[in-house]
Amino acid sequence: MRTLRFNFTRQCACFFSSRSSPTQASQTSASIVDYLIRTIGLPEAQALRFSRTKNPENLTSVLNLLQDFGFSESQIQSSVRRTPQILFAKVDRTLKPKLQFFQQLGLAGSDLGVFVSKTSTLLTVSLEKKLIPCVEILKHIISEDDNNKYLIKVMQRCNGVVSVDPQKRLLHNISYFESCGIHGSQLSMLLKRQPRLFVAKESELQSLVSRVLDMGFSTDSRMFAHALLTVSCLSTETLMTKFNLFRSFNFSEEEYMEMFRKAPVLLRASVGKLKLGCEFFLNTMKFKRTVLIHRPSILMNSMEERVVPRYIVLQILKTKGLLKKEPSFINILHLREEQFLDRFISRFREDAQELLVTYKGGFLDSIED
Repeated sequence: MRTLRFNFTRQCACFFSSRSSPTQASQTSASIVDYLIRTIGLPEAQALRFSRTKNPENLTSVLNLLQDFGFSESQIQSSVRRTPQILFAKVDRTLKPKLQFFQQLGLAGSDLGVFVSKTSTLLTVSLEKKLIPCVEILKHIISEDDNNKYLIKVMQRCNGVVSVDPQKRLLHNISYFESCGIHGSQLSMLLKRQPRLFVAKESELQSLVSRVLDMGFSTDSRMFAHALLTVSCLSTETLMTKFNLFRSFNFSEEEYMEMFRKAPVLLRASVGKLKLGCEFFLNTMKFKRTVLIHRPSILMNSMEERVVPRYIVLQILKTKGLLKKEPSFINILHLREEQFLDRFISRFREDAQELLVTYKGGFLDSIED
């Protein structure tokens, strides 16, 4: 990192002389352009535009400031590539206070460098008018946030939540969500998982809410926020693809919509996962469709890590006659890992090793067969 400071300062040494001749200024401008292109990675046209600054000393000061805050060379490069105008921001008046503000949120050293390298546009946002008030609003929504972990993730996922007008957009959208019955932990969940909704235009939010209501959800339902999250994540085309998948397994529209209303997260699963789950439960397990309609959440279990391995273990136990009565497979899926190992593997001491090996490699073996 010291190399960056020494090389660049030497390249632009003539910047520090107020008496630089036109020839020196021209040479320095060429050095700046070369640095911005070769080291930072800016396009030539952009580098040329930024090299014409009236205060070239500021450029070196900015780079040194980032270095002093613990940024690595690659983090400085990423920050400048993403937001090259920070090279010409006021160091003491603009950049330093914002970096200190981020430090107060719990970011320091390499963590600060990682954060800013991905969100450097925030260094161009007003600290007093936007960053501070927006952060205070978000902290009020996010509960039990040790070390501002979730707040920082939200800011990384959507810079807009701390760069919009806090009154006209952020608080306005929060009020709209609350008018739809989304409060407290549900509002916090929505912010953590889809922060862009908090800075979306009101017309977009109204359209999403309308679609969710048309699907049979009520604003009084605790599933409403989860449905809104799902619909906001998926295009109409993707939703139709998944609905058509359920139709291919002879589910009626009323049936798969009932499944969605019971488990909105269901449609956030991939088409491949849903297809594999339906094939297994309906064709292999011979479940009736009503089982999935009433318990759609079982389709969210991992086929590789839970469903198939536990099914294979159960088949072995049945073949060996080790079960007095056949347990409910749905109940088996709901068991925690240690509970399953204790009830269906460890207790059968003579067969425990075989069962454990089969359980751990069950899915791979089933694919090979």
